[in-house]
Amino acid sequence: MNRRPTLLAALALTATAALTLSACGSDDDSTAKDNDKIAGADTNKEKSPSPTQSASESGGRPKITFPSDAKNVFEGGKTGDPTKDAVLSDNALSVNSVDEAIFKGSTDTKALGFYNAEKALSSSITYARRYIDGNDTWTGVTRYFNRKATLSGDDKAYVTYCSDESKSYIKSRKTGKVDKSPATSDSYVLYNTALTKNAAGVWQTTDIVSKRGAKECQP
Repeated sequence: MNRRPTLLAALALTATAALTLSACGSDDDSTAKDNDKIAGADTNKEKSPSPTQSASESGGRPKITFPSDAKNVFEGGKTGDPTKDAVLSDNALSVNSVDEAIFKGSTDTKALGFYNAEKALSSSITYARRYIDGNDTWTGVTRYFNRKATLSGDDKAYVTYCSDESKSYIKSRKTGKVDKSPATSDSYVLYNTALTKNAAGVWQTTDIVSKRGAKECQP
């Protein structure tokens, strides 16, 4: 079923975001093993390489590493617009940075604060801590699809996307036991995120809202 608690939802997006991302609602469920995640980019059917285990990033960007039994796959990402592509890439790295914190068992990682800021950072820390404090991690593959970026001026953007958690599972860090509950409609989550381009040119995720079981993301 679901491996993630939903990423603390109910973060207030701006009025502009609310208009841009009107398709989404928030999910207030905070049950530790029941809900969701984070992530981002565009609707193309073709798959772009996942930045999950990139050896190194340009421009002094921190390296993000995953264990061999876990992977995020981001579909799309190439829109033909270099700015939108950069937004989608950094949003995907934001997702990966949160998962890396879970895998490392620490929220004191370089990538977490590099790709996330403001409300999204505090929410991501709380989210990762719920895994860490519960002595859990996850395994398998999470797929991100229907990724769309919308620009607002030179330094603001919004990304919507869906996640498919039907093939990713909660794993006990202590025993190694994997909870392979069957997939349900709640294995699919809709995300709305807000991003701001910082002085270093990084599109940081600053706000996020998620809705588990959203009809827009069902197979």
